[in-house]
Amino acid sequence: METNKVPPQSIELEMSVLGSILMEPDRLNDVADFLTPEMFYKQANTMIYDAIIRLANFNQPYDLIAVTERLKSTGDLAKIQDGAFYLTTLCNNYNGLSVEHHARKLVEKYIQREIIRNSFDLINAAYGDTSDVFDLLEKAENDLIAMSGNLIKSSGQSIAALVSTEINELKARINSESALIGIGSGYPEIDHITNGWQKQTLTIIAARPGMGKTAFGLITARNAAIDFGVPTAFFSLEMSSSQLVQRLFAAESGVHFKSIQSGKCKSEFEIIYDAAGQLSNTSLFIDETAAISIFDLRSKARKLKMKHNIGLVVVDYLQLMRGDKNRRQIREQEVTSISQGLKALSKELNIPVIALAQLNRANESRGDKRPILSDLRESGSIEQDADIVAFLHRPSYYKETLRGEPIPENILELSIAKHRNGATTYNPIILNFSPEIMRITSMEIESEPEKSF
Repeated sequence: METNKVPPQSIELEMSVLGSILMEPDRLNDVADFLTPEMFYKQANTMIYDAIIRLANFNQPYDLIAVTERLKSTGDLAKIQDGAFYLTTLCNNYNGLSVEHHARKLVEKYIQREIIRNSFDLINAAYGDTSDVFDLLEKAENDLIAMSGNLIKSSGQSIAALVSTEINELKARINSESALIGIGSGYPEIDHITNGWQKQTLTIIAARPGMGKTAFGLITARNAAIDFGVPTAFFSLEMSSSQLVQRLFAAESGVHFKSIQSGKCKSEFEIIYDAAGQLSNTSLFIDETAAISIFDLRSKARKLKMKHNIGLVVVDYLQLMRGDKNRRQIREQEVTSISQGLKALSKELNIPVIALAQLNRANESRGDKRPILSDLRESGSIEQDADIVAFLHRPSYYKETLRGEPIPENILELSIAKHRNGATTYNPIILNFSPEIMRITSMEIESEPEKSF
């Protein structure tokens, strides 16, 4: 393998871009959103462009004289061969008409150099005996995804472009036969309030242990993938993929979960097998990485978006995630970084993200055990970052009664306590939870609409 080749670069293009900016400073606006100092190959050009950016950030002039003085004050002018003369030479390369085109060519050269650099690092690590091969694969993937993510930056859009996009989407909704504008949850009562799970939104489904939040999250993912044909990713930090698939077998077939677990379902095997076939034809992806970091989850989600065009992410559950693995944080800061990261993921991939969350024990000291927003554990940032916060509650768990009668064990309440773009629930939505088959379905309440459990 040859290692003495000159890396991809073009000093002439670099000089042309810098000369154009020095001669016509407004040209910086054409390139500043995607061109950064480290993208220049020649060190002198890196220092000059860095000086231009720093002056611009402080609303100071960044013409030839101003940049020269800036480089003098920082001592960088002396590091540039023929410093002042070189700056003057740059102005002779003025070509303002093609500055953006030339700058994008520089970015391409930089990407080529970064690919080469990352590849050499990977090759050197692969030759060693101390690196885990799967860690190397993950590093290679993360480096490439991080590179593309850093390079692809969006600029502000004109109101005309935004209006045009929204009008086209409104026409599509008007002409659509579906009443939903988002991804259906599978529960008409919920969709009536949310209009389905919306793009670029973070939904938190929170509950105390034993309320059925994993079952709800898994069935929601199942409904999106099977009933609505939306490729869906389910990130499980608590249960193994085997346990989750067994739960899906039970929910699809109606065979008791314990029978599937124990294998005492010989007479029902054909029913389970048919259910398994339906699941096999579904674009549902399950990741069982324990204690996954927000960085790794975003990396995996990006990959699934690129390969399978996933339209929904479900995370079970938020507090089991880790924040930025490269920073030491107190737990509240860590949870804040996680919730902010999940919200950012929904915007970046233009999909809904649903994160299950665990509540603290505060409700157990109250007469009314139903959860409230202050019960969210460890960080108020969860409530702040979420577009929707909903709570699950099983009255029978706390031996609650209605008109002196015990509330049935199958009653599962879902309350929407926060809804940034819509209504909340005055009375909880009543769902039917069958824990023996891990299935949650809608329930028709025969009482008056304003009555509820």
